[in-house]
Amino acid sequence: MMFDQQVSLERVLARHSDAVVVEVVPGRPALVRRDQILVAGTDAGAAEDRVRRWCEARHDERGVTRLRLRAPARVDVCELAAQLAGDGRHRGLSVSPNHLVQGQPMWWSGPADHPRRADPVPAPEAQAGGGRRDVTVAVLDTGLAPHPWYEGADWYGEHGAEDAEVLDADRDRELDAQAGHGTFIAGVVLSHAPGVRLRARRVIGGDGIGDEADVIRALAWLAEWGEADVVNISLGCHTFDDRPSPVLSRAIAALGRRTAVVACAGNAASDRPFWPAALKPVIGVAALDGDDRAWFSNYGWWVDASAPGVDVVSSFVRFSGPRSAFDGYATWSGTSFAAPAVAGMIAGVAAREGVDAAAAADRVLDPAGRRTLPDLGVIISS
Repeated sequence: MMFDQQVSLERVLARHSDAVVVEVVPGRPALVRRDQILVAGTDAGAAEDRVRRWCEARHDERGVTRLRLRAPARVDVCELAAQLAGDGRHRGLSVSPNHLVQGQPMWWSGPADHPRRADPVPAPEAQAGGGRRDVTVAVLDTGLAPHPWYEGADWYGEHGAEDAEVLDADRDRELDAQAGHGTFIAGVVLSHAPGVRLRARRVIGGDGIGDEADVIRALAWLAEWGEADVVNISLGCHTFDDRPSPVLSRAIAALGRRTAVVACAGNAASDRPFWPAALKPVIGVAALDGDDRAWFSNYGWWVDASAPGVDVVSSFVRFSGPRSAFDGYATWSGTSFAAPAVAGMIAGVAAREGVDAAAAADRVLDPAGRRTLPDLGVIISS
């Protein structure tokens, strides 16, 4: 297991040369982009003034400002972010290192599972009569590939090349480690809410890696767009100080109370908070294996619900390589696939009953009608 962890980490660092492992608290590592800090909102000017002697460039992007520091200065971005944030007694700035985020099944210490080819599965069918209102689920992930389940839908035609799956970015003739992740998640959502519209945004690559800035830009786009009822985020990270990133927190808050945000709890088999799932406004979802917690699933006080996450069958990409071949369907395991089950259930209730997503989430997660377990939240088995 330790060998697998080290190999997985080395692959991430090899593909992302500006990434670095930080371990402010022994035994609690995190991954950040070297020489970058993120700043939220109107704090950008003040932050730039404070770091002017080290600052090489300022990038104002949708929802976030990224300050790039000069490499020769060897600035500890975690220490700098903590200083700029203040000590809690006085208002500090909303800043964070640019943490790397990763799709889950893969955490940087090793994958919980790899996709396996599956036989075709009939497309989910909406109930006769449809729903009482249209519902849209946004999926922030690896993008979306064409699939018989939805490629004829009008909402699929609204997607552009920037949100398509990239299957073999390194051109080694093999499917990238998490290519198809977003397409698989889309199928899980539709399995629980066949009549909803999906809006995919690519925020991580086929290797399962992106960063906090990528996610924030997508969240800011969704906030401006204003049409997402539910947002599924089957990725995340540990932060350098195990506290929520104030920059990411602001981006999620900007979606508003009528949008339900669902995120996976992560696959480190740990109770260490995993973000954004551990944020209070977010529904953090762990994975079940039958009636018990899946061995790989995170758990803890911050988990709100648990759903099946082992041997899930869903839509997938088409790909043929020397060692693997897929024809549109796969079986996969991870908290990544428990989260969209909950997101789909919330979307389904909202559509059928004509309520907003927040009210639908309250109904799906109502402990009065479902079993609850410590550190796993509300148990959603179907």
